[in-house]
Amino acid sequence: MPTTESADSDQLFVLTAVLLTPAQFPSVLGDDYPEVCAGLGLAPYAEGYGLVLGQDGTGARWTVATEDVSLVACAVAAWDCGMDYDLSPGEDSIVAALPGWPLALAVSAPGVPRPHDPEPSECGRAPLAPPDADGWGPAQRRLGADEIALQWASWRARIEDADVTFAEPGEERHQGVRRVLAEARGYVANPPPPGRVRSSFAAGGARTLRVDGPGWSMVARTDDLAFVLLDDKPGQVHPVGRGPELPRLLAALDALAARPA
Repeated sequence: MPTTESADSDQLFVLTAVLLTPAQFPSVLGDDYPEVCAGLGLAPYAEGYGLVLGQDGTGARWTVATEDVSLVACAVAAWDCGMDYDLSPGEDSIVAALPGWPLALAVSAPGVPRPHDPEPSECGRAPLAPPDADGWGPAQRRLGADEIALQWASWRARIEDADVTFAEPGEERHQGVRRVLAEARGYVANPPPPGRVRSSFAAGGARTLRVDGPGWSMVARTDDLAFVLLDDKPGQVHPVGRGPELPRLLAALDALAARPA
């Protein structure tokens, strides 16, 4: 778990941190990297940021954006392995100190008051807050796609051949899926904003793709099928079979995707 510093009203007690780069960012916050940056009031700096979430000595929530992406990446990797890591970005690397948290946290710093937003006089802007988790919408759709990517084997095991649609024109059983595939093909000809298409490691030499667009998300493996989620179909997951076209589309998307360093 992240470590904290000694009590001091000006000290940030670090609770967690996340990367904000074109290849890796909290999907819940937006469909692409520039959109997420805009929501946080940050410029879409090509090298990205690290976001450090914590509390000050009064318990107020703060999010610190740092240009020291490598430092944050090392801290996150250490914590994922169960190791301690004292994350303290240098002042010269800090781009902004933003009130509030953009993500929901279930932890708090020991020895300070309960988490709360800073007083308006300290902020200069409205505090950040996690996206509304009630009801189906873009945030829930993107979180659903993330969950499928994380639990691919489990989701894949649920699919029967009869449940699968195909990528060839005229064969989709759902108009929304047809629109998603058409827009994904359009990305190949006209690359979308950074982060709309992301590629990460998968077993067996394959890649996992996360592709987003207005009102839809797709998660796929380059050696397998794809799953589509739609804003206008709450909670539904639409499998898309490989057929002759999907492998070509996934290969082309992977070629233009942002990849973690």
